[in-house]
Amino acid sequence: MSASNWTKAELEDCGGPLKIWATVYASEYHPYCAVVVCVLGIVSNCLNIMVLSRKDMASAPINRILTALAWADILLMLEYIPFTVYYKWDSQTKELTYNGAIFILFHIHVSQVLHTTSICLTLTLAVWRFLAIRFIEKNHVLCSHRRCTVAIYSSYVLPIFLCLPQYVTFKIESIDIEEEGVVYTLYRVGLSDTIENYKTLLKVNFWIYSIFLKLLPCLILIVISFWLIRTLFRAKRGRQMLKENNPLVLNGRQKKFERRADRTTRMLVVILFLFLLTELPQGLFALVIALEGKEFFLTCYQHYGEVMDICAILNGSVNFILYCSMNRMFRITFGQLFRNRILRRWAQPAASDTPTVILTTNKLATTAV
Repeated sequence: MSASNWTKAELEDCGGPLKIWATVYASEYHPYCAVVVCVLGIVSNCLNIMVLSRKDMASAPINRILTALAWADILLMLEYIPFTVYYKWDSQTKELTYNGAIFILFHIHVSQVLHTTSICLTLTLAVWRFLAIRFIEKNHVLCSHRRCTVAIYSSYVLPIFLCLPQYVTFKIESIDIEEEGVVYTLYRVGLSDTIENYKTLLKVNFWIYSIFLKLLPCLILIVISFWLIRTLFRAKRGRQMLKENNPLVLNGRQKKFERRADRTTRMLVVILFLFLLTELPQGLFALVIALEGKEFFLTCYQHYGEVMDICAILNGSVNFILYCSMNRMFRITFGQLFRNRILRRWAQPAASDTPTVILTTNKLATTAV
């Protein structure tokens, strides 16, 4: 798979050396990297859920959205691990069974629905923070717990319908191969007859996919992210001016509340930025496919599929690191949840060695009273 094995046309087509690197990564390294990242991502998102579901943390609607996002990422990674294992070993044996084709088709649809769910929840997260800051006086109405519940359920149900065009794009097709006088029937996932006969539908599907599921959410996130960043700078300048004119106006409680709000906003901006790095290239790829057609999808897009998959999985795995590094309340709750358990476990043997001393002390104390 070295560069010397590729023709000049292949080097210049669809990224050149980058295409070679993506192809080598997909064939040699992706299965192992994907499994490792998925396992770490499942563990980290489980930790997120354990911390964000605590009573004091779950009282904030935005933490409920982050919890729902962690669940969506866990489901996506749990589904991706068996697909990666099957794809790696079954592709080597070249045994294309009907059950295997069903599994691949299941993976295509379920992974797309779950990934779209993550997109909807991320978009909900951004809009929620925008409403909370832009309309502070109506915060208790616009960002109520009831509306939060509706937004979370909608983010899980709506993708099922948004992905409807994809359901008719693929089908299971059979191929008969004769070897040594024996006919073998192999099965694989291919484009449906409807798409093959009416190739315009393929472009329409990619137009819908690129515009409504990728580029439009990215555009909304870019606008909201810039607005949040501008709000952060304005709030910082406002506090500096207020401090210079009248240092006694802001008390300690107000400063603590505003610093916590700024940290939350900065954390969400970073989450949105990483999301854009993952989703924007996919949206641009899908837009080019909508313009160029099936040939570009087969000759170019498929070489980068695994690279975009690993980027999406990584994006869903690093949130725990972001929460710990940028959210003080999350660190405190995480420490209370796990450090105290570890300390109690370590302290149990020591406590069991001195029960008589404690009893004696209590008796002496009672006698003294």
